[in-house]
Order: sequence, then structure tokens, then C-alpha cells
Amino acid sequence: MKFIGLAVALLLAAHAPTAATEHEGSVTQGVASVIDGDTLEIHNSRIRLHGIDAPESGQVCIEGDGSAWRCGQAAALDLAEKISRTPILCEHLDVDRYGRIIARCFGGREDLNKWMVNEGLAVAYRQYSSDYVSDETQARDARKGIWRTKFDMPWDWRKGSRTSESSSETPKILQRLVQRSYSCSPRRTCSQIGSCQEARWYLANCSWGGRLDRDNDSIPCESIC
Repeated sequence: MKFIGLAVALLLAAHAPTAATEHEGSVTQGVASVIDGDTLEIHNSRIRLHGIDAPESGQVCIEGDGSAWRCGQAAALDLAEKISRTPILCEHLDVDRYGRIIARCFGGREDLNKWMVNEGLAVAYRQYSSDYVSDETQARDARKGIWRTKFDMPWDWRKGSRTSESSSETPKILQRLVQRSYSCSPRRTCSQIGSCQEARWYLANCSWGGRLDRDNDSIPCESIC
């Protein structure tokens, strides 16, 4: 009987599928999808880039001439272009309250977290780390990316403190610009939504929006609203 059991175990092991993504101890590696400028997904594992905070998907920055720049969308697109379909490696550092892996990620030998801050596509997230403060200083001095614009820090924008959007220049125009990018298809979850404003739009305009308000208190995605 022991021999039969061993034979069955060996047969199952021989036919077990091998995953394209590895989770070996404190490392995740594979082809990544970009959720936003500081969040990736590798085979259903959500990864938050350590030590940085990028503008939210719906966030707008104001250029010197008063025009609106979708800086949050630009950060995500530039990161997606940077990594393309090349497998990346992420070193786990922690897990946040939303269950996301906090990690430092690399494309080859290049620190992608550092690259985002160096390019002015994200800021150093001082509340949690000082690792990229010097990179932020360099980007700010060079007026790269968001540093050439008027913008709110991402953590302030998430809280609703949006001085760039409330300025006398273009508040209504900016609101229309942001909302024009919203669409009821494909369907979204709170983890994919970049702002409270966006979540409220889905709740009010999409047939599936009610699932964002599970306790029926008219406040969707309470983690960001």
C-alpha cells in the first residue's frame, strides 16, 4: 500500500502545472499589468510599489498655460510602456491593510520605484519611507513630469483636498474632462477605482454601480470616500 501511495504521489507531481509567476518566499516575478502609477498586478497578486505615491487615475495637474494634463493617467501609461511585456521581479517588504503586497520592483536591474520618482511621475511617500526623497528632489529641481505643473499631492487629492481643481481657472472644465473618461464598461471594483469622484459617478450612472455600495448608505467604495 505504501508503494502504491508513493507511485500516485509521483504521478501527480509529474503532471502538476508549472506557474508562469513565481512566489518564492519574498519574491513575486512575472509579466505585470499596470493598475495605476504605483500599483501592479502579477497573476492576480496586487502589488503596491514601496516608498512612492503616484497621481491617482482620475487626477488632473495644471500646466503653466492653464491647460489640464491627465497626470495620473500619464503616470500609469508611462509605467506600462516602461515595463511592456517584459517579466519583472518584485521583492516583498510588507502587506498593507488592503492585502496588497508592498514591494520594490525591478525591470532587469533597474529599480522601477526609483524610476517613477526620477521621471517626475510619482513622489516619495514620506509617510512610509524616505528611500526616494533624493530622487524626488532631483526631479523637482529639473521640473520633470508633475513638477512642471500645479498639482495636489496624491494623498491630499484622495482626501478631497484639491486646490488645483478648485482654482478659479477651470474647475468645471476639469470636472468634465475627468468625467469624460469614465465608462460603465468594463465593469470595475473599488480596488480599480482611483478616486471617490469616480466611484460616485459609477454609482449614479451605471446599472452595476450599486455593488460599490454594499451597505446601502449611498457612499460607494468607503476606503476612498
